[in-house]
Amino acid sequence: QVPLVESGGGLVQPGDSLKLSCAASGFVLDYYAIGWFRQAPGKEREGVSCISSSDGSTYYKDSVKGRFTISRDNARNTAYLQMNSLKPEDTAVYYCAAGDSLYCDETYSPDTRDFGSWGQGTQVTVSS
Repeated sequence: QVPLVESGGGLVQPGDSLKLSCAASGFVLDYYAIGWFRQAPGKEREGVSCISSSDGSTYYKDSVKGRFTISRDNARNTAYLQMNSLKPEDTAVYYCAAGDSLYCDETYSPDTRDFGSWGQGTQVTVSS
């Protein structure tokens, strides 16, 4: 059983929006920080955004600030990544991950080693 399941990816044009969802299965998402990562072909997986479990503090990669918004709905056991004004360079497989005892703010750059549960990824392609 995959602990996290992403959905919402697709093929869109530059300037369009997508909202990714990350549903947890088998554990309570409320207790974990949630990170969104992405991996483009031939590149390393990079942290895009992160939200803490304690106070909802967040981190955003510089290139997505002002365009992406991370959120969580603990009642639905689901996290989200709203992506607006998408650019071709946002094209990648997007993964969500859950991490224990993490605090996300602008001083923390998400590291894949800090997150123990992962989804299978969802493809986002931005192309005209």
